[in-house]
Amino acid sequence: VQLQASGGGLVQAGRSLRLSCAASGLTFSRYTLGWFRQAPGKEREFVAGISWNGVSTYYADSVKGRFTIFRDNDKNTVYLLMNSLKPEDTAVYYCAASVRDRATTTPDYDFWGQGTHVTVSS
Repeated sequence: VQLQASGGGLVQAGRSLRLSCAASGLTFSRYTLGWFRQAPGKEREFVAGISWNGVSTYYADSVKGRFTIFRDNDKNTVYLLMNSLKPEDTAVYYCAASVRDRATTTPDYDFWGQGTHVTVSS
């Protein structure tokens, strides 16, 4: 199984960025997908999750209303659209796949991507 995250970079506060995560080696449409992030010196934290069919989405309070998770099962890809970025959003962002519904913790997830860096300057 491979999850390949991309789309990170350096962006000014208030701007937008879209992350992508392409999956292979699994039946993508059967998995809950999630995005996590880890800032320097901090633990990895849940950001957003989406059900296998894309109907249900859920977010951490810190990103609710600014970030949107969506997926394309035909392309085996999950996305994270990040609007109104803040310096505190700076982190390495990871995508992950889970067989569990509404998975929000790292132990809930079975497969992980390698991470993509997002830096938000003030």
